[in-house]
Amino acid sequence: MENQIQITIATDAHIPYVQTILDTIEAAARVRGTGIAKRSPEYVEQKMREGKAIIALAGDEFAGFCYIESWGNKQFVANSGLIVVEKFRGHGLAKKIKQRAFQLSREMFPDAKLFGLTSGAAVMKINTELGYVPVTFAQLTDDESFWRGCRGCINFDILERTERRYCICTAMLYDPDEQDKHRNRKKD
Repeated sequence: MENQIQITIATDAHIPYVQTILDTIEAAARVRGTGIAKRSPEYVEQKMREGKAIIALAGDEFAGFCYIESWGNKQFVANSGLIVVEKFRGHGLAKKIKQRAFQLSREMFPDAKLFGLTSGAAVMKINTELGYVPVTFAQLTDDESFWRGCRGCINFDILERTERRYCICTAMLYDPDEQDKHRNRKKD
């Protein structure tokens, strides 16, 4: 099955998939009983037009998606909205989509710190394999527009009550400077 799936940077040609993407994300959040920040169709379309989204297709059938967004004057980049359609799960597709989103993020924003918020063990594992580490929320962007995006999540009240110190999600960060230091220590 995985050989039949094409993972590519989304373009205007993929805009017809936007509602399917949003419906798939919402349905997955309901099944898991976890929160997820909701995005508008216009927002996802914009990510596609900007070349900041990854889409996986099995022929013409939607299989998975992820997008990237920069925050804090491009000092931070988040990979968000990672989703794989249920029938395509269990074949490593989420990992491949996330790896491609990570690669795109590093190409577009080579000096930025990459971060994500997740409550899913599978995403935490993928992030760890990419070099992300768990961090406190204070180590993430202070860009208010990012945090406003959390308002669409059912757990936003927790984040708000704790003054953005805690939530159900785990914050994970990839710092290119720290990764360079780590690689240099291994060489020595």
